[in-house]
Amino acid sequence: MGKSGFVPDNTNIKKTSGTPNLFFDSKDSIEFEKDTENVIYKVSSTQLPAMVGGSFANVYLTKGHIREPHWHPNAWELDVVISGEAQISIVDPDTNKLHSYVAKPGQVVFIPMGWWHWIIPTSEKLHMHLFFNNDQFETALGSNMLKLTPPEVFQLSYGVDADKIADVLAPIKKSVEIGPPELESRVQTSFSETNRKSEDSLDQNEMIEEIAININGKILNL
Repeated sequence: MGKSGFVPDNTNIKKTSGTPNLFFDSKDSIEFEKDTENVIYKVSSTQLPAMVGGSFANVYLTKGHIREPHWHPNAWELDVVISGEAQISIVDPDTNKLHSYVAKPGQVVFIPMGWWHWIIPTSEKLHMHLFFNNDQFETALGSNMLKLTPPEVFQLSYGVDADKIADVLAPIKKSVEIGPPELESRVQTSFSETNRKSEDSLDQNEMIEEIAININGKILNL
């Protein structure tokens, strides 16, 4: 884990080294991109070595998507809505309660270190700035926890059928980050192809019905 919390002595800044690099375009560092409107940009001490003790994420989401449930084991998070509207949900591990906040531009939501949370845009488009008190913050994704936990563990822990849970979780092949996963578009494609095939079959049937022959003055449809 990297350093976290307030760092009074920024060891990366020295008189003898001159002014360090203090500028960076967040859009030059993509953390995750589902498409051009659902993307996460990240700035840490990797991009700005002098930024000890803090990181930043520039997040864009559209309605119908979600920043999947996750937690940060080594940093707290401060969410600031820039434009649009977000529902930010947090599970309090101390009281075992779920808290959901609807935040608008200029409003902030604070997420303590290690707390399970997720973000859902409630407007057509959402733009947020996320701040972390660790220059190399870590993220534990719910999708990774689900796909890496053996189904037998779920059965032993919660009494669910291992085969059924394995079947349900099978589509999660990789980290999701921004959901829903691409699997849904493939399902939609398959559904569309099925409809197209059905329509093709219908067209063929209609063509067959239009075939007729004249036998001794009688019209017979084939």
